[in-house]
Amino acid sequence: METWQRILRNSITSPEELHKHIACDSTALGEVIANFPMRINPYFLKLIQSADDSLGKQAIPSLEEIQDYTCLTDPLGEDSRSPVPNLVHKYPDRALLLVTNQCAMYCRFCTRKRKVGTDRLHVTEETLQAGYDYLRKTPAIREVLISGGDPFLLEDEKIRSILSSLRNIPSIEVIRIGTRVPSVLPMRITESLVRILRNFHPLYINTHFNHPAEITEESARACSLLADAGIPLGCQTVLLKGVNDNPETLKKLFLLLLKIRVKPYYLFQADLTQGTDHFRTRTETGIKIMRKLYGHISGMAIPTFALDGPGGKGKIPLTPRYIKNKGKNLTFENYLGEICTYPETGDGI
Repeated sequence: METWQRILRNSITSPEELHKHIACDSTALGEVIANFPMRINPYFLKLIQSADDSLGKQAIPSLEEIQDYTCLTDPLGEDSRSPVPNLVHKYPDRALLLVTNQCAMYCRFCTRKRKVGTDRLHVTEETLQAGYDYLRKTPAIREVLISGGDPFLLEDEKIRSILSSLRNIPSIEVIRIGTRVPSVLPMRITESLVRILRNFHPLYINTHFNHPAEITEESARACSLLADAGIPLGCQTVLLKGVNDNPETLKKLFLLLLKIRVKPYYLFQADLTQGTDHFRTRTETGIKIMRKLYGHISGMAIPTFALDGPGGKGKIPLTPRYIKNKGKNLTFENYLGEICTYPETGDGI
């Protein structure tokens, strides 16, 4: 058994186990965990200082999860856009393929928390083959995102099999993998796994860090292994109340990500996922944070702040307003609030 598998096997999954390690009211969490499973592996547990710190809030269940009367069961309309089980076809040229229901940690803000860690997301060889068949019959799809659950919770040879099956479909040009593993179980990124991945370029990985404390020596090494294999890395951060909803935290996070060769890709407004309402900020919070980032740190360190439209309407960028007036001259503010003008040409589009 590999190191990462032993660590995962020793994860905390019950209120009784949690109480031995973290001071919190674990007696009331049974009902929460019955609806939304808990898994906190020993690696991430060591990073948590208290139940109320920025990492504890992401990992430790809260009664607020079952007191959410605002959010939706399937906020992104994935179920209605699944022509076959575990495949979501929302955009014309892209599809999402769900390959596992397991994660190294069950994040309390997860968009798919209704399914992840439960048999409500049921993946078999038959469902995977149905997905491959759909992709073969739909050549407009040129890009596939592999997600779940976390694809890197699968064994190496299963990952190789999935990537090979996708690469054998001529119309698929780009493969992306969505994973939280470099942040929450970085020892899963092994040299043997990387040797497999490097055979399937063009391959992109979008990982997920929400707070600077998640960037450790171990997570930096995991990202370096992937980057050294020629795999471009992006980060999809979620704006979370009480975790990272201030410019100082996000500035530090994004600059640290660049140091470990991960490009901040998206900063997401929290989805309307049932059980996560206590994590949501106002959209204006994120817009104000972005205003304090533009121009003050490298453009390489600045992600796109976006909202994934409820009901499967797609990602919408949310940006600060810099344009003041449009006419013969474009009048706008720079990042310091100074007024600038730019003369337009007489030509149309």
